[in-house]
Amino acid sequence: MDATLAVIGLGSIGSMALWQASRLSGSVVGFEAATPAHGRSAVGGDTRLFRMIYLGRPEYYPIIERSRSLWAELEAETGRQDILTPTGGLSIGTANGSYINSLLEATRITGAEHYLLSREELAERYPQHNLRPDDCAVYDPHGGVLRTDRAVSAAVAAAQASGATVLQNTPVDSITETDHGVVVTSGDRTWTFEKVIIASGGWSRRLMPDHLKAVTQTHRIVLTWFIAQDGTQFSPENFPAFSRWYEDRSMYGAPAVDGVTVKASVDGPLAGRARATPDPDAVPRELTREETEKVTEIVTEFFPGLIPTIARSDAFPDLFTEDRHPLVGWLNENSRIYCATGFSGKGFKMATGYGHIAAHEALGKQTIEGLDFVRPDRFRTR
Repeated sequence: MDATLAVIGLGSIGSMALWQASRLSGSVVGFEAATPAHGRSAVGGDTRLFRMIYLGRPEYYPIIERSRSLWAELEAETGRQDILTPTGGLSIGTANGSYINSLLEATRITGAEHYLLSREELAERYPQHNLRPDDCAVYDPHGGVLRTDRAVSAAVAAAQASGATVLQNTPVDSITETDHGVVVTSGDRTWTFEKVIIASGGWSRRLMPDHLKAVTQTHRIVLTWFIAQDGTQFSPENFPAFSRWYEDRSMYGAPAVDGVTVKASVDGPLAGRARATPDPDAVPRELTREETEKVTEIVTEFFPGLIPTIARSDAFPDLFTEDRHPLVGWLNENSRIYCATGFSGKGFKMATGYGHIAAHEALGKQTIEGLDFVRPDRFRTR
């Protein structure tokens, strides 16, 4: 036996699982096909939004709460204070519309702290947004921006400091369960572990059984950035992370963490999320003409303070499930293989929380209740 636990993939979730596992065991190995925080994975794109007010099942809320605490722990443990930047969060939509009402219902169920801003209050506080006549916003005082590459590299460094082994440039070709453990193969090398966590994002399907391959697809996530005419207006101190949803268009984004460029990306089907990309190594990085025109049109309407020409764009793979809920748990009740993948473009804000769950469950330290909706065996009954 080479070690107790292997974590395959050290991206957004795998890096956090490795960090958490290293706190629980001195016998942990992480496999990374390239290098941690490399720019071609779902970690790419500089930033991700953190929010406590989240549309979706209320069972996510405890994971978000735990994640918020763990982001602070990661900063404290590594001495980095630049992983989660608090900016607040704005969710803008039509007053009494489905988006705003759904957000308010979510806060009622979870108890998440929030403030409802009228159009007048929104315009006064955040004039960067060009508002529609019937707009309002739900403000999340705990929202912010996560620096993706810094987060992943910090988690991997913390894991190594606690004794974890990291194998870079070691793509895993196969994993095979035996009576005595799980055999991991990379090229002509093999290792045997008691348990394995699959956390390789868009590359996870290669290691999955057929019934999970049938309900997952690697999708392409498109991100775009625009130059601010006045960078001060769009700084993290003045411009909260945002999401805007209407029936005809939607957009989300982050402030200018570099002082110049603002992330403003289209959400929904026109964001490329509807486009399956079977080979995660061959995700088209260039935007299509339709994507370019759509995002430029929306930025022109929403943000008069941004130059309406795409300054930078990129595309990244992530694994999506049929129901858009992740795969977190054992392949089956007798398996030694644990899944932490399929986050469908929504995992980074909760990465520390998911890492905590995966590490504790895979090492047999704790079983988390209330997560039936993310367990992989939900697809066995189909």
